[in-house]
Amino acid sequence: MTKRATVESTADAYLELLAARGVEYFFANAGTDFAPIIEAYARRSAQGQASPRPITVPHEVPAVAMAHGYTMVTGRPQVVMVHVIVGAGNAAGGVINAARSNLPVLFSAGRNPITEAGAAGSRARPIHWAQEAFDQAGMLREFVKWDYELKRFDQLETVVDRALTLAQSEPRGPVYLTLPREVLAERHDAIEYSDPPRAAVPAATLPDPAALDGVAAILAGARNPIIITKATGRDPAAVPALVRLAETLGAPVFDQFHTYVNFPQDHDLHGGFEAAPHLDEADAILVIESDVPWFPQMKRPKAETRVIHLGVDPLFSRYPVRGFPADAALAGTPRLSLAALADAVGKRVDRAAVGARRQRWTQAGTRRREAARAKAESLRAEAPIDMLWLSRAIGEVVDDRTIVVNEYDLDATQCTFTRPGSYFAAPPSGGLGWGLGAALGAKLAAPDHNVICCVGDGAYIFGSPTASHFVSRAYNLPVLFVVFNNRTWNAVKRAVQTYARDGWAVRTDTMPLTALEPSPDYEMICRASGGHGEKIEDPAALPAALRRGLRIVQEEKRQVVLNVICKKP
Repeated sequence: MTKRATVESTADAYLELLAARGVEYFFANAGTDFAPIIEAYARRSAQGQASPRPITVPHEVPAVAMAHGYTMVTGRPQVVMVHVIVGAGNAAGGVINAARSNLPVLFSAGRNPITEAGAAGSRARPIHWAQEAFDQAGMLREFVKWDYELKRFDQLETVVDRALTLAQSEPRGPVYLTLPREVLAERHDAIEYSDPPRAAVPAATLPDPAALDGVAAILAGARNPIIITKATGRDPAAVPALVRLAETLGAPVFDQFHTYVNFPQDHDLHGGFEAAPHLDEADAILVIESDVPWFPQMKRPKAETRVIHLGVDPLFSRYPVRGFPADAALAGTPRLSLAALADAVGKRVDRAAVGARRQRWTQAGTRRREAARAKAESLRAEAPIDMLWLSRAIGEVVDDRTIVVNEYDLDATQCTFTRPGSYFAAPPSGGLGWGLGAALGAKLAAPDHNVICCVGDGAYIFGSPTASHFVSRAYNLPVLFVVFNNRTWNAVKRAVQTYARDGWAVRTDTMPLTALEPSPDYEMICRASGGHGEKIEDPAALPAALRRGLRIVQEEKRQVVLNVICKKP
């Protein structure tokens, strides 16, 4: 069916189309190229026409991260728009994060006016000369699935639909649209477009049946199979399918470097978070949606171990180098592939062997969980506060209505996440500053849930806290932010320790470029935006402070920062 809508400009028509295609939010850090967009928003609001809700985010890092956070919770792509080359440059890290997380985001930027005179939207500011680039999209092209510069009004529907369908097709990821000011400013009376759209996301897929049967034979015939995953939980529907496969096989699931709830942590076949100690004994390994299942330089499976990779892109084709062995690779939608694999394995497996394996892994899991709890409890009185005890204290306040966003420092061994969509960790690309914006996006997506954001002090700084706390207050998005403040770039320090275990830096305890001292009073930044802030130094005070923070978030609808002074590494 064709729908006709009254508009005044290309920008107006763009908002009409986004709303018609189900885009709910328009996250933006505006610049001079936004004038037609802002004018269109004003007209549509006055005329009562639907548009994506505009969200003002005063820095590009949390703007992209908010779209990322909203989409990772809902699965629905949203729009981010930033200012020409300078805004796109600031946003690049967030776009890379979305790319390596396979998150569909329609990222857009204005384009500096092309014309010096003669058109609506021609150059009218001094910056309009210095902010032009020969290839604006070039800075992001490697990390987006598609990029295009809108050239004409009459191609608008095609371009918007192509952007959204490509972003949502597997492997999912961000797309980039450049919007020249002159094109946005063009005057038009109406737009006609298909409603519903005549553009479809490709259907979910299954691997070749013969290849699936071959993999099932390998797994069913293995004496000690194990499963390693990192991002199965990107699709919550894939988690129960993985549970069924693990139970059918009697194989443990290791959340190696996990970024989602991939497998219930209270399940007796949850193997923990470190697969390396078990690589020697494994004779078959199923790797699911995992770009890095182990570190070859430190530990790798035996040469005779059969390795199978499964995912929407099991060989991670966009990675320049990735040399993990693959005796088989199953490309397809994980929820379907895992269910089909469970069926095929069930026809071949030795039930007695499955029962024996499951019993062994159940006992090992009980011992591991008890040891983890005991370790944290042994540190509960240490000051400065140990991060393991901080993680345990957070784990104690997490319930079924809580979403945790973790940028590096929360130790998941001290929590029990069982529900898909309740835990999200930093993208594998490591674009710092993701956590604050992602938590705000998650809260926007799930306003009836508590959101706890765990960040290191370095990640907090990168997250543009002034902008993030502004957004929290402006849009009523109360989040409990917990800063794991160890006054150190710990990731950098660990890298040095791994690189040169007996080197000068380790022997002399000299680590230039890793200190974050003197430490600011991070809690004061939150207070400046009407939130509640506390500095926590006494480990005994930590549980009460967390409960108090959640009460303020729930009852007072105010954001909270707990600046927790942690032990230096």
